[in-house]
Amino acid sequence: MISIKNKEQLLRNGETELERKAREIALKSLETALNSVDPEKIVKARVSVTNSILKVDGYSFNLENFQHVYVIGGGKASGVMAKALEQVLGNRITEGFVNIPKGTKCETDIIELHEASHPIPDETGVKGARHILEIAEKAGEKDLVICLISGGGSSLMPLPRDDITIEDKRKITDALLKCGATINEINTVRKHISNFKGGWLAKKAYPATVLNLILSDVIGDPLDFIASGPTVPDSTTFNEAIKTLKKYNLWKNAPESIKKVLSNGVKGLIPETPKADDKVFKKVFTVIVGNNRSACLAAVKSLKADGLNTLLLTSSLEGEARHVGTVLASLAKEVIASGNPVPKPAGIVAGGETTVTVTGKGLGGRNQEISLAAALKIQNLNGVVLASLSTDGIDGPTDAAGAIIDGKTIQKALEKGLNPETFLAENNSYNFFLKLDDLIFTGPTGTNVNDVSVIIVL
Repeated sequence: MISIKNKEQLLRNGETELERKAREIALKSLETALNSVDPEKIVKARVSVTNSILKVDGYSFNLENFQHVYVIGGGKASGVMAKALEQVLGNRITEGFVNIPKGTKCETDIIELHEASHPIPDETGVKGARHILEIAEKAGEKDLVICLISGGGSSLMPLPRDDITIEDKRKITDALLKCGATINEINTVRKHISNFKGGWLAKKAYPATVLNLILSDVIGDPLDFIASGPTVPDSTTFNEAIKTLKKYNLWKNAPESIKKVLSNGVKGLIPETPKADDKVFKKVFTVIVGNNRSACLAAVKSLKADGLNTLLLTSSLEGEARHVGTVLASLAKEVIASGNPVPKPAGIVAGGETTVTVTGKGLGGRNQEISLAAALKIQNLNGVVLASLSTDGIDGPTDAAGAIIDGKTIQKALEKGLNPETFLAENNSYNFFLKLDDLIFTGPTGTNVNDVSVIIVL
């Protein structure tokens, strides 16, 4: 059961009965959202074996037709997915190896869980990625390879292409994360400086049959962007990777090894990532087992059960975090002013993934920045609460999942001598909410389907 560890403290922080009630409803809905995408529950619900027939959604595989079953993959949720799959398949699994974030608390019996760095890749990730490739390469025509993919897989399964070093890859990844690039743009670059992503893992596994079980952390579930699509066709090109780096003014100072690989790719001197017409993908089958929309719908269901008029605004939320926070706050004000888009008591859910263009030297994450920006716009409104969190429990480079605010947040900050606009300008939302005890702590949740924001207006 995934829970908000400091829930009681967050409830006590509400100064009026109405604010405490709004906080309780918001936090309960977020916990419901998190538990709806618990990887262990999802895998057990979607994957079954009866009389040697493995069934996943509309696919069926007769396990008696396969000599070996290998389990590989990586991501923030892949360790828990591996644990659940072991419970379903048991000794039918020949061998398994999955890269997971350092510090992940999960135990398996057959599938080896290999810890690596996230979000900045390291040598342990490279070592793990190489071993995953070794398993894929030894899989034959009569073998089944089950690939467990979830968000974070791009960083956790790094295998730099040609002369690119892990230091070079780390440098460009860090720059992309800080410049405000979208996850699709970041992964376009990652795929083209990798010998693993962008379909290469599927290429190595051929002629084995590949079954992908994917927990999506990318808006719209585009398969080739989730963990940079190691086992699916790539829709992007070397040219697009270069355009992304130039768009954010990163090309000039990018490591020479990366510029060389991308330039050689554009010239046709090295092969493009595998595309949809490649024969290897005829033996690849993919199932999305969970995504942001399923988490958002669970939050809506919780709000409805608490008697609120509900609206799923979107599960495709994008944009600069502070601007999104302003927009979400304006929705709350509109509910009060006109009863639109839903009348009070209202519960509005928005999911997706925003970006933060880091210009300050503070500490924070996109959900904390959303919350701080929203707090500035709902000052003195009673019974209005916004809570926003990252479903993996790790918002940006912090130990918090997100933050919660109400109409008294700014007043309390000013009484403590805190200037909220200064904290926002410095991208220092973590320290702002730390001083107010309004950070949301879940610890690593073992799942990852982007972010969920909940607006309550009572």
